[in-house]
Amino acid sequence: MPAGFTGADFYYILPEIVLTVGALLVLVIDLLARGRDDLTFAATLATIGVTAAVLLSFAGVDTFASRGLLAIDGFAMFFKVIFLLAAAITVLMSSSYLKIEGVNAGEYYFLILCATLGMMFMASGVDLITLFIGLETMAISFYVLAGFLKPSQRSNEAAVKYYVLGAFSTGVLLYGMSLLYAASGSTNLAVIAQAAGTQTSNGTLLLGVILVAAGLGFKIAAVPFHMWAPDVYEGAPTPVTAFLSVGSKAASFAMLLRVFVMGLPSAAPEWTAVFWWMAVLTMTVGNVAALTQSNTKRMLAYSSIAHSGYMLIGVVAATERGVTAALVYLFIYLFMQLGAFAIVALLRRKDMVGDELKDLSGLYFRSPFAAVAMLIFMLSLGGIPPTAGFMGKFWIFGAAIEAGNSGVHPLGTAMVWLAIIGVANSAISIFYYFRIVVFMWIKEEVVGSDFRLGPAMATALVVAVVGSVFFGIYPQPVFDQAIAAAQTLGGVGDLALQ
Repeated sequence: MPAGFTGADFYYILPEIVLTVGALLVLVIDLLARGRDDLTFAATLATIGVTAAVLLSFAGVDTFASRGLLAIDGFAMFFKVIFLLAAAITVLMSSSYLKIEGVNAGEYYFLILCATLGMMFMASGVDLITLFIGLETMAISFYVLAGFLKPSQRSNEAAVKYYVLGAFSTGVLLYGMSLLYAASGSTNLAVIAQAAGTQTSNGTLLLGVILVAAGLGFKIAAVPFHMWAPDVYEGAPTPVTAFLSVGSKAASFAMLLRVFVMGLPSAAPEWTAVFWWMAVLTMTVGNVAALTQSNTKRMLAYSSIAHSGYMLIGVVAATERGVTAALVYLFIYLFMQLGAFAIVALLRRKDMVGDELKDLSGLYFRSPFAAVAMLIFMLSLGGIPPTAGFMGKFWIFGAAIEAGNSGVHPLGTAMVWLAIIGVANSAISIFYYFRIVVFMWIKEEVVGSDFRLGPAMATALVVAVVGSVFFGIYPQPVFDQAIAAAQTLGGVGDLALQ
């Protein structure tokens, strides 16, 4: 065993090891039982379940592993639960979809698990190199998944666009990381924080902050780095789009919070100003662009961009409550976003793609359960009480107002205006969310052949509906866990704005 490594280092990454072994096992099962997609489906869910069980055994642990490259803490645990939940719901909604598309399920499930593995390392990473390796593990898996439907020109186009623009953003991110290393002499976030705290004005450090913000802005689809999202979301397989819009976004926010809150707390006055403008542009452009869309997946893509703007408000607040609000929002967003895409995936049949608004026509008359579920998801995405989406927005706007009235935030009343802009954008979003409701409930014409709601898809929808409703009525468990997770994030107590 290499010097400096102990058995504890491998013990603390046991969830990741289990996930890796499970992913390889899925490939072996697929090879030995070719055509038995039910076996690979069961093996994938079993892998996620065992990984979750092992992960929960580390509840309350707060330590570093792998020579300080990984943090095993409440912050990482919170995000890993999001990733595993998102992966499980994605797998459930993929079963019937893959049969209709006629593609090999084993390789698909393997890539889902690989993407989840990368996300888990991103949540735990406290070193720039570890974070980058996790990011690329996730990104490469998604590049392949986006183009998984080989006969589909839209899917191929989505994969190429995502790969080319993703490679460009990776270059920007790496350049920014190299400047942070040049300014601090280390890739460890704690050392970078210490070095940044002693440098009042450092051009290299400031440029590194801007470039890292730009690179991560691409990953969360924030304006003006959002141009890839609508085309990729539309062209990729619908379950992949769902997982990309939730899992990848959550992992990128985990990395963003690690880098800026843990690694650059002393530079908070600078990066909060950058993210303030990014949040305003992201909310506004996302919601306004969604108003004109006739394709449901593109509409939800622009909606996802707008939600990135809402989440950035918590980052801009740069307080413990702001970080907590961002975590709460990401957890709640998981259910309503995956649920909405599950309905779109449900509409895919042999004779219809099912991703146009008109394809939702008369859904209530064909499947009342699916129509009611979609209504709940739209209400939650719009922030209408008593859904979970309302609680997420209430908490995040409250964090911005609290920061603006604190008297110590450098942006001052601009934080209050950020909350006001967020509320205005939420009002705009109601229009296009209710366009979907109109098609489902008022237009009676039936489009395409009938569809069947299988047990796997029904389970995914039930989980999403319960999450979207339960955490709106009783959000306290999420708040408690998010507060505990935010408190374990190194640097949150050292922010210059506290």
